Amino acid sequence: MGEQKRDYYEVLGVDKSADEATLKKAYRNLAKKYHPDMHPGDKDAEAKFKEASEAYAVLSDPDKRRQYDQFGHAAFEGGGGGGGFDFSGMDFTDIFGDLFGDFFGGMGMGGRSSRSGPMRGANLRARVHISFEDAVFGCEKELEINLKEECETCHGSGAKPGTSKTTCSRCGGQGRITATTQSLFGTMQRVMDCPDCGGSGQMIKDKCTSCHGSGYVSKRKKISVSIPAGIDNGQAVRIREKGEPGANGGPRGDLLVEVVVAEHPDFVRNGYDIYSQAKISFPVAVLGGDTLIDTLDGQVSYEVKAGTQTGTRIRLRGKGVPSLRNKAQRGDQYVTLVVDVPTNLSRDAKDALRDYDALAGASLSGGDPGAKKKKKKGFFS
Repeated sequence: MGEQKRDYYEVLGVDKSADEATLKKAYRNLAKKYHPDMHPGDKDAEAKFKEASEAYAVLSDPDKRRQYDQFGHAAFEGGGGGGGFDFSGMDFTDIFGDLFGDFFGGMGMGGRSSRSGPMRGANLRARVHISFEDAVFGCEKELEINLKEECETCHGSGAKPGTSKTTCSRCGGQGRITATTQSLFGTMQRVMDCPDCGGSGQMIKDKCTSCHGSGYVSKRKKISVSIPAGIDNGQAVRIREKGEPGANGGPRGDLLVEVVVAEHPDFVRNGYDIYSQAKISFPVAVLGGDTLIDTLDGQVSYEVKAGTQTGTRIRLRGKGVPSLRNKAQRGDQYVTLVVDVPTNLSRDAKDALRDYDALAGASLSGGDPGAKKKKKKGFFS
C-alpha cells in the first residue's frame, strides 16, 4: 500500500471554503519557498513543491475540486466514481505564468513580458535644500543634473552614421525565444529574453562612436523645480518625463526631487501646525494686556488674560502651514507663553516689588495686620 497522501487543503494551509484568490496566494508562497531551483539537490523541498503544485492543480479547477470534495483522493485514482485524474499530464506552464509572471523568468517558468515593445524609462532622483519659510509658502528652485539626451551623431539609433540596425537573426526580431527544459513534471517550455539582442529584437553591427551604441549622451542640464506651498521635509516633487529615456519608443521616466527643509530657530512644524514660544512681561501676566507674537506672517497682537501663568498654551487659528491640496486652508499656531522674570532691576523697582509682595502676603493671610508673622511667603520672599 502506497504512502497516504495529505489532504490538499492541509497541504496549502487553507480552509475548505477558501476562494480562488486565497488558493493562489497560498500556492504562490509555497512555490516560492520550495522551488527546486532555489534548493538544488534538496529532495525534501522538491517533494513539497510537487505536493503543493498537485494540490493547487486540483483545487484551482472547479470541476476537479468538486470531485475531490466528494470523493477525496480516490476521485483521481480511478475509484469513487471520479473517473481518475492523471496529474503527470498536467501543463503547469500557464499556472506558473499567471501566478508568477517574471518571478521564475530565470528558473524555467519564464514570464511573458516582452522587451521588444515600447518600455518606459527609469525614474531619476535628485535633492534640493530649502528654507523653512520656502517650504511653508512655496518657491522656485533651479537644479543642475545629468540628463541623457538623444545623440546628435546617430540621432538616437545607436548605429554608426551610414549604417542601421538589423533584425536579430536568432529571435527574428521578437526579442524572446522559447527554450525547452526537463522538470519534475516532464518536458516544459519557457519564454526568455533573447541572449543575442538582449530582448530588443535588433542588433547593431557598427556602433556609433559618440554614444557607443546607446543612442544617448549625458549632458549637464538646468531644471526648474516648482516647490508647492506646504511641502514637508522628505517629501518629493515629481517632474514628468525628465528621467531616463525609454526603450523602443517608450516615454521617459520621471524626475523625483526630494525636498530637504532647514530647521527654524523659533518655529517647529508638526503636520500643518506650528509650535513656538513667546515671552510676556510680569506685569502683563498679572494684569493682562496686549503683547506681540511672532508668526510666519509677521508679528500679530494678542490680548493676554490677567493672571496668565507661565507655560500657558494659546492657539492662533490659521497661522500654520497651508495644505498641499488647498492653499486657502491652513493649520494653526500653538504658542506657549513664558513669563519673563526680570533680572536687572533698579532700587526703586525692587522696593515697589517688595511692597507688592507684602501686600500679596497680607491678602493671603486674610488682611489681618496681627497675622504678619503667620502670613504665607510672598512672590519675592
